[in-house]
Amino acid sequence: MSSPWIESVRSVALNVPDLARAEAFYTQVWHLQVAHRTDHALYLRGTGSDHHLLALHAGGEVPQIRHVTLRARSAQALPAVAQAALAAGGHIASPVGPITHDPAGGTGLTLCDPHGRVFEVVHGDARHADQGPQRDKPMRLTHVVLNSHAVDDTQRFFTEALGFKLADRTVAIAFMNCNHDHHTLAVGVADNDALNHIAFLMPDADAVMRGGGRMKDAGHPIEWGPGRHGPGNNLFNYFIDPFGVVIEYTAEVEQVDDSYQPRGPADWKWPPGRVDQWGISPPPGATLKEAQRRVHFAPLA
Repeated sequence: MSSPWIESVRSVALNVPDLARAEAFYTQVWHLQVAHRTDHALYLRGTGSDHHLLALHAGGEVPQIRHVTLRARSAQALPAVAQAALAAGGHIASPVGPITHDPAGGTGLTLCDPHGRVFEVVHGDARHADQGPQRDKPMRLTHVVLNSHAVDDTQRFFTEALGFKLADRTVAIAFMNCNHDHHTLAVGVADNDALNHIAFLMPDADAVMRGGGRMKDAGHPIEWGPGRHGPGNNLFNYFIDPFGVVIEYTAEVEQVDDSYQPRGPADWKWPPGRVDQWGISPPPGATLKEAQRRVHFAPLA
């Protein structure tokens, strides 16, 4: 179950109201490291080899998502994605060429789906030496969930334009696969097209739990969790960052191959009162649900 073109999700770029506050939170509390900075942007890495996981840009009072960056499997995949995106009803905002706006560089293109979601697809971007798993520090992004007012259309675009495959479908989410991780992009059933959440892979279950305590100590309580999801079988704790962006610590994401059989909503039903495998935590509350509809894609300049 892998895309012929897309290898993984690399990073997410956001506009935030206060870069200094963002740096303090994401380095001291969330445990990312500064990879690069400019006068108006901050690039934060995990312990893995990706140059950065978050690109934070000075923006207005309301946080926005600028784009999701996906890594291509090869240079040849870039024109193939461009052609497929056009055929699927998207448009190309920046054609294949050298990337000069991002310190990771490489070659890439920027495309938009029919509902305004923006994706950057890159190849040959700079990487760091992998530091290996480190206590309580995120390693990489594992998935990004994007809401959609037209889930079937968005799922189709991810399939046709990016080569993703459906891993599982619940009442609430279509989980899309491009590599051995159960899902890399997912589409949330909604009446909006906002960012649902960004998931950071932690080295183990203890790191997910200790992260929950560290966030609570810093004034950011667990909004949903601890728990273990059905699709993906991953552990989770969800939080809201200082600007209203929903972020997740996760671990033990299910690894899949071509033998994995996608399941539908009828296969993913929980007993009354449960919304995950454990049934310890209550369902997501109003605060989290509101945050999951707040951060929208910024219009392209």
